Amino acid sequence: MVRNRFRPGSKYATPEGARRLQAELDELWRVERPAVTRAVAEAAAMGDRSENAEYIYGKRRLREIDRRVRFLRGRLDGLTVVSQPPPDRSRAFFGAWVTVEDARGLSRRHRIVGPDEFDREPGYVSMDSPLGRALLGKRVGDEIEVKLPGGVQALAITAIEYE
Repeated sequence: MVRNRFRPGSKYATPEGARRLQAELDELWRVERPAVTRAVAEAAAMGDRSENAEYIYGKRRLREIDRRVRFLRGRLDGLTVVSQPPPDRSRAFFGAWVTVEDARGLSRRHRIVGPDEFDREPGYVSMDSPLGRALLGKRVGDEIEVKLPGGVQALAITAIEYE
């Protein structure tokens, strides 16, 4: 079995999510890494590196940047950008805004997005999360049960929209 050395999960993203990952990669590679490399070179020129905090911190930061750059490049290489809604808009698929209602009558609206995007906006939920998996393929009027740390929550789907 071959393990994915990057983040596990679905390889889908909205156009906004893909742009955000690309912008982060560009910022790290073209701006931050050269600045840190210059700082490390300047610190190394000061002499003894064993007790040079600027040098030690800079080298550590370069390793962090390089690790993140490798992750982003690998993630972007395998990414499928979903820019069109599905043919069947009556079902909840990737990119859908789904409104759910709980037993108390409280409504919440969620957008099903990729695992790299769910923290971008309030209401975004990863398609790999328990809620995201439960919503995929469902229609208005369907009821779902989501296993949460506090127990199982029953939700009814009241609306599905695509932008």
